[in-house]
Amino acid sequence: MNTFVIAEAGANHNRNFDQAKALIDVAKDARANTVKFQTYSSETLYCKNTPDFAGYKNINKLIKDIELPREWQKDLKKYCDDQNIEFMSTPFDEKAVEELVDIGVKRLKIAGFESTDFRFVEMVASAKLPLIISTGVGFKDKYLDKLLNICFKYTSDITLLHCNNAYPTPIDQADLNRITKLKQATKHRPNKVGFSDHTTSTIVPALAVANGASTIEKHFTLDRRLEGPDHPFALEPQELEEMISNIKDTEKAFINLPADQISESEKPFENARRSVVTKTKVKNGEAFTKHNITTKRPYYPELSIPASKFEFVLGSIAAKDYNEDEMI
Repeated sequence: MNTFVIAEAGANHNRNFDQAKALIDVAKDARANTVKFQTYSSETLYCKNTPDFAGYKNINKLIKDIELPREWQKDLKKYCDDQNIEFMSTPFDEKAVEELVDIGVKRLKIAGFESTDFRFVEMVASAKLPLIISTGVGFKDKYLDKLLNICFKYTSDITLLHCNNAYPTPIDQADLNRITKLKQATKHRPNKVGFSDHTTSTIVPALAVANGASTIEKHFTLDRRLEGPDHPFALEPQELEEMISNIKDTEKAFINLPADQISESEKPFENARRSVVTKTKVKNGEAFTKHNITTKRPYYPELSIPASKFEFVLGSIAAKDYNEDEMI
């Protein structure tokens, strides 16, 4: 599979280490490239007196209740290494960046809400690791040059993710055309474009790949009925497998085949094309006309003339006697 799939565990560990490991197992079994958590602290993420918004009440307590215990990161990274799946976590503060670099992550993610905080972007980029950056709410094309100028000072491996930050995202607001627009807007800079999907669909990510996405990020859970803000819109294990299978099928459907050759799957049906055949009996020396020849299946290259040559056969002279319905 060429598409880089990020299985986003997010906060769906519910601060249970065994549950976090089970999420890693699910991502591994689904054949995702990496499983990603999030490293934040309520104290550094939100102001103390943040008003309620988007249906969230007491956001500081909510974030505190779903923080990833930072002492887990090294052990989760080791468990991922043992399972042969890449460990990732999105950092939300300077300490998180340092911790993730120290345990040897291969790349860093910048969340969509942080992508216009250029002070923060530079702090993350300065780690000089490959970057995956979500765009999302409030992100405008006018920010692209500044964002990329900062990041390219430290790394040339940058992936921009189109993203709608509604949880969940209605399918009619996924705006997959934005992937193409991001490519066009940044065509003068060497970067990759992908899609961070918050719909509940297993098909939309495959459609994004068909539209040019090289990276897909998708939230998943062990069970949508579990307590927590990220479970209701996340894919369950079987759905994650289905999504990745859809992506693989999409990639296969775009494999280039020689336009002038019959594919292996079509070869058994090659003889189902039409040949030039007689409509009536034709005597030796008689001219072929529209009244005595037509086209019918089958076609055998060594025994018949293809229907595409019908106009060339008209007016030529029969070199033998033909019965009705005989290939010429």
